[in-house]
Amino acid sequence: MIRSSLFPIGVLALSVLTPVTAYAEQPSNVGDAIMTARAYHDSGDYQRDFDAVILQARQTLARDAAHTRKPAIVLDIDETTLSNWDEIRADDFGYIPNGPCDSLPKGPCGAVAWEQSGRAPAFVSTRALIEDAYNQHVAVFFVTGRHENERAATERNLRAAGIPRWDGLYLRPDDSHVRAGAYKTPTRASIEAKGYTIVESLGDQPSDLTGGHAEHTFLLPNPFYRVP
Repeated sequence: MIRSSLFPIGVLALSVLTPVTAYAEQPSNVGDAIMTARAYHDSGDYQRDFDAVILQARQTLARDAAHTRKPAIVLDIDETTLSNWDEIRADDFGYIPNGPCDSLPKGPCGAVAWEQSGRAPAFVSTRALIEDAYNQHVAVFFVTGRHENERAATERNLRAAGIPRWDGLYLRPDDSHVRAGAYKTPTRASIEAKGYTIVESLGDQPSDLTGGHAEHTFLLPNPFYRVP
């Protein structure tokens, strides 16, 4: 066998087996992110972190409400007041807007069908915050990215989850496609225009809270999806 003097066998093998560095930087692996998010929820860490934020909100409300003229709080609904975990888990963290949701805990579960079913449970700690608000004569407003055609189902779900009353429920017009912040910020401003002082605003997305019109903001944990 004739070997090339230009490529000793060890060098030739190394050149074949060593991959060329062709990637500047890869994004996080989606599969790994899903496993991490599921473990975060199932370990109890998610609920513990969620409850810790709500506790801060309750303490702030107790401190400030009595000294505020016409106080109010504003809450998002999904992953702030109501939990969609059954849908999220069934769809393996994907978003499936249409189709039925009648095979839980298996998927697929259509998001619209899930919301129309009114089966989402309330977070116990959020429900306690709402009860605190009413006991301290603080108005409660919900500002959600859900659309107006879901009003009846959303109201039914809130009541079934142990939240029987509120002072206002704001939903997006059915033909609205603006980003969450572009809708929620002016909605809070409209609440202030009625004479209320928004002591605190709570949401699970940064877009729930941007734009001001709240004395305090509380961002709840949500590694499961992002709403810009």
